[in-house]
Amino acid sequence: MKTSSPAAGREAEPVLDIEDLTVTIGTRRGQARAVAGVDWSVRAGQTLALVGESGSGKSMTVLAATGLAPRAARVTGRVRLLGEELTTLSEPRRRRLRGRHVGFVFQDPMTSLNPVLTVGRQVSEACEEHLGMTRRQARDRAVELLDLVGIPSPGRRVAEYPHQFSGGMRQRVVIAMALACEPALLIADEPTTALDVTTQAQIVELVADLRRRLGTAVVWITHDLGVVAGVADTVAVMYGGRIVERGDVDAVFAAPAHPYTRGLLAARPDPERAGGDLPAIQGAPPSPLELPPGCAFWPRCPVRGDARCEHELPPLVEVTRGHEVRTFYPGGEDA
Repeated sequence: MKTSSPAAGREAEPVLDIEDLTVTIGTRRGQARAVAGVDWSVRAGQTLALVGESGSGKSMTVLAATGLAPRAARVTGRVRLLGEELTTLSEPRRRRLRGRHVGFVFQDPMTSLNPVLTVGRQVSEACEEHLGMTRRQARDRAVELLDLVGIPSPGRRVAEYPHQFSGGMRQRVVIAMALACEPALLIADEPTTALDVTTQAQIVELVADLRRRLGTAVVWITHDLGVVAGVADTVAVMYGGRIVERGDVDAVFAAPAHPYTRGLLAARPDPERAGGDLPAIQGAPPSPLELPPGCAFWPRCPVRGDARCEHELPPLVEVTRGHEVRTFYPGGEDA
């Protein structure tokens, strides 16, 4: 069940605010537009879900916003973290701000953990670097964090290595690392994809519980709309590097207004639907090197509106309060 965010968090200044973010990457084949004109914000105690197929621009948006885009990337737009403009900061200052206030949880915990260091050392490292703790204080903090994320016998397991933990427990260690400095923002990039369904549910509930207790803002990146329904307050659906629909998660799920969102929802497994193949969105996502001039979803769209869809970029318009969709048919004429 979706958890409610603290009311004060909704009124406060956004923890992360992105405005007109565009990312272009130079390649041997030309300029690839990975992200184009993206706007969104997330406040303390809120969870924003970024949803879409692989290559839609979800992860690149967050990496570019936090200064972790590839060196070949050209990033424009405005990004404010706790009110401070990140795009104009020096790299050392941006690194300190990111290390202190942003925690990252990535898809595969084994790629985030060093196999030759104990988990305690890896959790405590940020505490020494960004909080000025001594080695002993940081180790004690690591024990507290392992206990916080539900690892049994944390005082003993703090001295163990990643290979001595199961996949789900390793992901809990990564979450502990992300929370080491009590960040204002937690970014979870497909954190449950490599886990079994039982462990997935545990990780989802863990992040939701930590958000409730700590008031952390969360950006959850996923292609799994089933996860979104249980963890997010708001959802932004991305396709071809742009947001095509966004709004309160209940409103978007109750009345999806974009054909792509409807396709994603229809493709979810349904226990009550017996037999047969799952509905699928025909075709493949566009290459960022060859994006069409109009709606990027037009070649795959089951609706196929008039010629404007093919040749003109649809605007992002409000269909109900707080629910926006990128379409020429805000009244639902394309349904």
